[in-house]
Amino acid sequence: MKKLSTADQLCNNKPGKSLSMYMKAPIAYLAILMPVLLFTGCQKFDFRDIFKHHHDHDQDVVKMYSGLDPKTRWELEEARKATEKYRDINNAIADGYENIDVDVENMGHHYMKKAIVNGTFDFRKPEILVYHENEDGDMELGAVEYAVPITEPQPEGFTGSGDVWDHNEGFQLWLLHAWVWSYNPDGVFNPLNPLVHIH
Repeated sequence: MKKLSTADQLCNNKPGKSLSMYMKAPIAYLAILMPVLLFTGCQKFDFRDIFKHHHDHDQDVVKMYSGLDPKTRWELEEARKATEKYRDINNAIADGYENIDVDVENMGHHYMKKAIVNGTFDFRKPEILVYHENEDGDMELGAVEYAVPITEPQPEGFTGSGDVWDHNEGFQLWLLHAWVWSYNPDGVFNPLNPLVHIH
């Protein structure tokens, strides 16, 4: 009788008298069969796919949010394009973003460019960049944040009614987060992200 040597052969094996062969030594064959099934699932499996998905998931962050107006989605994509170079925190610092020592759980570490804080909202020019530490200890850009002095009227912001500005008396600013680099299950404009933790 031909011995089965691959997961494909095991998966394609038809019931019959050859199956009785496996019943004679169930523990031994179970010990061999279980790892094969767990790791292959009777199909090709590459662990690199897990890491690739984890690494590349940020490429589709905006697409992961449902219910957004198409124009809002486009504006968020533009915000991503405009801030892509700031994924490297050194570029942000070189461009004038400074650590303002605002470190908030479920948000991150805030870097502000004070020179552009004025009465104008421009989704391509966030006044604040919000970083968090990844598993390697590197600073990872998660959200952009917009800041307008509260002496100004509430900004129009992004298209639609999804963005809710925080009238923040403590900072004397209208504030709005947009999670365009790290997915936020609570919504792109929610200031708190349960997936982000301060280390």
